[in-house]
Amino acid sequence: MSIANPHLKFASQAVAKPYFVFALILFLGQVLFGLIMGLQYVIGDFLFPIIPFNVARMVHTNLLIVWLLFGFMGAAYYLIPEEADRELHSPKLAILLFWVFAAAGVLTILGYLLVPYAGLARLTHNELLPTMGREFLEQPTITKMGIVVVCLGFLYNIGMTLLKGRKTTVSMVMMTGLIGLAVFFLFSFYNPGNLARDKFYWWWVVHLWVEGVWELIMGSMLAFVLIKITGVDREVVEKWLYVIIAMALITGIIGTGHHFFWIGAPEVWLWVGSIFSAMEPLPFLAMVIFAFSMVKNRRRQHPNRAATLWAKGTTVTAFFGAGVWGFLHTLAPVNFYTHGSQLTAAHGHLAFYGAYAMIVMTLISYAMPRLRGLGEAGDERSQTLEIWGFWLMTLSMVMITLFLTAAGVVQVYLQRWQADGIALPFMSTVEHLQVLFWARLGSGVGFFAGLLCYLFSFKQRGRAALRAPAAVVPS
Repeated sequence: MSIANPHLKFASQAVAKPYFVFALILFLGQVLFGLIMGLQYVIGDFLFPIIPFNVARMVHTNLLIVWLLFGFMGAAYYLIPEEADRELHSPKLAILLFWVFAAAGVLTILGYLLVPYAGLARLTHNELLPTMGREFLEQPTITKMGIVVVCLGFLYNIGMTLLKGRKTTVSMVMMTGLIGLAVFFLFSFYNPGNLARDKFYWWWVVHLWVEGVWELIMGSMLAFVLIKITGVDREVVEKWLYVIIAMALITGIIGTGHHFFWIGAPEVWLWVGSIFSAMEPLPFLAMVIFAFSMVKNRRRQHPNRAATLWAKGTTVTAFFGAGVWGFLHTLAPVNFYTHGSQLTAAHGHLAFYGAYAMIVMTLISYAMPRLRGLGEAGDERSQTLEIWGFWLMTLSMVMITLFLTAAGVVQVYLQRWQADGIALPFMSTVEHLQVLFWARLGSGVGFFAGLLCYLFSFKQRGRAALRAPAAVVPS
């Protein structure tokens, strides 16, 4: 047991705390830029030219990726020592890499906001190794190199911890996912001149992250939390985890084909992509059954009610967001009309929130009371506030998804599926969607309020610690 913090099994787990805190700060920034974009959809010149829409979108999506990476790294630094049953190989290296990654992330975001993108490319000498200009991978080449260095140091630290300690299914699945994350990111450095080939390799980063190796990370984090909060035998959890990751890899890897429909690939991908993508909801359905079965058959009533709620909620929301809403427009005959519409945005929002944002918040909810020396859970008031945050964020995201889905259906009908062959131009179509965009913006404000509740619940836990009886403090 840690001497400095008796609620941690190993003192080195404390390095997860700055990663979690910074992840939540970036998440707050991501939501704020989402609200800016929501306003720009209905008030076209809002904050122009200070923050043009393309810059706001770039910051919004990049913050999403970076805060999730911080969350995954923090989760690994907390989870792996317990699973390996030993201290982290090098806590000092973990803290050093935190500051390197944080500095690179902040400087890159400031570059987006303060320098025109073409100027940022010149400033960072993108011409030496052109990698910029692709959606989600807009980072300057020098930033990408920094990410590779951080990933290598991180994998070394985690890998050495595992090599010297106990090997479990949970830790090995997480390690496999983290290695895959690093390997597939290397394709971001390859930018062929042929657009069709470029899209192939671009999807090998984007798709094989979110519908491939990230699912392994999600599955391992969920399994770890469920073992801790339910007391169910590890062997039972591990059997479920094997089934889930097998389905995730089979459907996810070959399911990449649903991105090859309209980029000049052979027609066979219309069939392969449609069939295997249609099976992608299965691992998420298995996660729902897995989580609810473990909670139902639990051997202990964990005091952290919020963490239990997050664990169950992430499986349900991921199933609907990544599974159901993904299936809605993944078959080639349907995707012919829906590709790149607001239906894509609806799927993306609910899937990312359900599958990845919520699993990071699940582990933070479980680990943060311990990291702050408060025991297994905060007081009743902080628990209630966090549960309010859960429901506000989740229901608001559901409403965002429904409004975007409605906007997508109207968009497809007006812009792409006119029986007389006379389709409206894009901007004319958008005029018919304003009411839905206003409603989406209102839901975004609700989501922001939920996030504030979630963040403020940790402050309440801190106050609870300060109000603790003096007798518990050693003299």
